Amino acid sequence: MKLARLFPLVFLFLQCEKRATSKDLLQLIKSYENFEAYDKESFPLGDFSEKRFQKEADFWVNTLSELNTLSIESLSQEDQLSYKLFQFVLQENIKEYEFKTHYNPILSDAGFHNDLIYRVRPITSIKDAREYLTLLRAIPLFVTQNMVLIQKGIEAGISQPKVIFKGYENTYEQHITKKAEDNFYFQPFIELPPTFSNKIKDSLTAEAKRVITQEVVPAFQEIKYFFEKDYLPHTRENIGVSSTPNGAAYYKNRIAFYTTLPLTAEEIHQIGLTEVKKIRAAMEAIIAEVGFKGSFADFFTYLRTDSRFYAKSPEELLMRARDISKRLDEQLPRYFKTLPRKPYGVAPVPEAIAPKYTGGRYIPTEPESSDPGYYWVNTYNLPSRPLYVLPALSAHEAVPGHHLQMALNAELPKSIPAFRRNLYLSAYGEGWGLYTESLASEMGIYTTPYERFGQLTYSMWRACRLVVDTGIHAFGWPREKAVTFMAENTALSLHEINTEVDRYISWPGQALAYKIGELKIKALCQKATHALGDEFDIRTFHEIILGKGTLTLPLMEQEVERYIMSFKNE
Repeated sequence: MKLARLFPLVFLFLQCEKRATSKDLLQLIKSYENFEAYDKESFPLGDFSEKRFQKEADFWVNTLSELNTLSIESLSQEDQLSYKLFQFVLQENIKEYEFKTHYNPILSDAGFHNDLIYRVRPITSIKDAREYLTLLRAIPLFVTQNMVLIQKGIEAGISQPKVIFKGYENTYEQHITKKAEDNFYFQPFIELPPTFSNKIKDSLTAEAKRVITQEVVPAFQEIKYFFEKDYLPHTRENIGVSSTPNGAAYYKNRIAFYTTLPLTAEEIHQIGLTEVKKIRAAMEAIIAEVGFKGSFADFFTYLRTDSRFYAKSPEELLMRARDISKRLDEQLPRYFKTLPRKPYGVAPVPEAIAPKYTGGRYIPTEPESSDPGYYWVNTYNLPSRPLYVLPALSAHEAVPGHHLQMALNAELPKSIPAFRRNLYLSAYGEGWGLYTESLASEMGIYTTPYERFGQLTYSMWRACRLVVDTGIHAFGWPREKAVTFMAENTALSLHEINTEVDRYISWPGQALAYKIGELKIKALCQKATHALGDEFDIRTFHEIILGKGTLTLPLMEQEVERYIMSFKNE
């Protein structure tokens, strides 16, 4: 090769090396964090136009291309973590756009219109009231834009299966009220702060009634018409996502995203079957311990039907959840070095979404918000909410599960890029939540054999997910087979099993994150315990797992390996 031809290559090499600095990486990340694809003042609820999604996709592709020119070897350990996480996020954003996931903003227990419910917060200032009214006024455009996207999804063969929409009319019909005062979205105006003058209260209330009557209710009437006349008649009969255009490739991508590991559907299915067998043996041991006379299935029937295992009122269920949560709070210093500043409350799932909602969920808030995080407990249909699983549910959703992990993540030092402080990956977060259910046993939270059985049935539930999710989306399982498998192996109520199966159908791959993440954390804990012997400290181990914030499972393993090696090199 002539010398002149080498000059462009040398120049390109020098450019790459020049850009391979922490400053360059952080500038690239900052541009991502500051990027706005639309004017937020013009679109208070977000811009859901094709133009916005295309603009974002172009930006992500260009940013990833620039990121890939950086030499990661020249970065600090912390910046290498940021690099790899940033790369993972950009790749996922691009893939989601390529698979047109924005054409399908609907799940069995959620949807674009249900997401509005999370915007309802108590009004504590005039500013809060004005911002909330602005959001309400934005609902008609928000609805119209999302219906356009869904229509494009129908045309592209991207829709949800018809079977998951039983009872779905409740998600919109309840917001079509004759009187504004009876509307869910009017609630923040019922009890305005006493510091507001009567004149201000009257003014705000009058405007809220006008907006709800003239804009919010008509928007939900449009949703009702659209779903019942345009969408539902075009939903698909097959429940597996692999039956949709490019669906097999999409499911493979969902496995990669939700597990952050290079696993196949076949491997995950087998892991699930192995876990089911192991957990079932532990469950049978407890059945023998309590002296129950009957089969495995008979014991499940006993748990599902005996009134002793169920609260008599929503207030009792909430009271028990709060008692368990406070007992968990008490144990935290014994297992964790760093605790979050943000507190959490225990509250019922809003009635507007409760019928098709899961048994409980954690709802985070922004670090600078004056609101706490919330552990939501579903008080709808009490005969489907067994008390013996409440300790495991509380550990998972509150502490030491989601509240602890997510609040600590949000409170990472400002030196950590903002995208990491806001990042949530299911394999990490849900893996941690499931890990803490068994950690709660060490904390002494399970006080009866039935509560220990409840923890096992929750673990079994997540193991069954590995089998059922892959069964539905990779191996052609019908819904009935998935429901039967869950009913035969878990003590969940039949209502909750049906709700959960619909969730797996509508949200391919997400259910895989829990057990895969938990197994990885437990394996790393065992590895560290074996390697360090008497030097192992559970508080330090948890600091390693949580201290860097959300990680992919390979990056988590890398941090634990570094922790182990730090002892060996002393």
